[in-house]
Amino acid sequence: MPHPPGYPVYPGTGAPAGDGPSPGGRKPKTGLIVAAVVSGVLAVALVAVVAVVALGGGGGEGTAGTGAAQEDTADGTAEDDAGPGRGDGGERLQDDGSVVVAANGADAPVVEVYADYQCPACKQFETAAGSTLQRLAADGEAIVHYRPVSIFSQQPAPISGNSLRAAAAARAAADHGKYVEFSGFLFDNQPAEGRAGFAVDDLVSWGGDVGIDDPAFAERVAAESKVVDTYTGDYTRELMNKAQDELGTNELSTMTAGELIAWGDGNGVDGSFMDGTYVKETLEATNAASARYSGSDKFEGTPSIYINGSKLGNEAFDPRQLKKAILDASPGEADTDPA
Repeated sequence: MPHPPGYPVYPGTGAPAGDGPSPGGRKPKTGLIVAAVVSGVLAVALVAVVAVVALGGGGGEGTAGTGAAQEDTADGTAEDDAGPGRGDGGERLQDDGSVVVAANGADAPVVEVYADYQCPACKQFETAAGSTLQRLAADGEAIVHYRPVSIFSQQPAPISGNSLRAAAAARAAADHGKYVEFSGFLFDNQPAEGRAGFAVDDLVSWGGDVGIDDPAFAERVAAESKVVDTYTGDYTRELMNKAQDELGTNELSTMTAGELIAWGDGNGVDGSFMDGTYVKETLEATNAASARYSGSDKFEGTPSIYINGSKLGNEAFDPRQLKKAILDASPGEADTDPA
């Protein structure tokens, strides 16, 4: 299957990201990061990511969410947008922490968007097609269901921390009705692979840029960042060491992050510091995505785009093809309830 320009390749997964049914970063299993325990020290093999995003460009430093996207309209003319991921569809926080964007009373296909803010292909998708989704939602022609996940949560720092910190901050922005706008800033400022990013001060500043002036947002972002530091530090080291000793590499390689955390809770590695946090909510959302789909629609990485539960391939990156697929689909209904 041909790949969109700039498609990242993930050495260690055995294929370019995008081969087969999943058009983006492959969802790491535990086995991708566990190499061995040598002299009591966990040896971790980082799955490298070649982050060449031809459509989106490199991650900027503190840039505002103003990158313009274009979509060819039905008559063949190009229509400029205010930028990827910015639109006028109503934004509604859901009971699982996801966000639905739709016009009031919309009777339209449901488009689910699974993305990781550290995923280069997700930034590419947002740049290429985000404005198309927002326009369709505003016009009542699509119900867009944003379901942020963290496929990098078991990778070594800084990639794991970047992924989780951004997802938790976006969830905090959703509390203030600013999820879509804030997500645009996250993608616009996505750190290069291997570089620390999404610092607390930057996240708080971007919140202000989208109109969040409630001190509770800054407090939540800082608190979630501390949880991320614990998760990616001592907790993960203890959990992986114990699992390696008691389960072995073969069994460990089949487990998702959620399964491993649950195993740790029952085997003396306390994960209760995550209870009630948006970090935990993100990890649970990732695990739920793995369990929700099967067969050709199986969730295998990000971005994963579904229309009424059926997964798209590379056509999701083409605004014209994406729009046609949505308009050709029957009306659907989100499988969550408003918070």
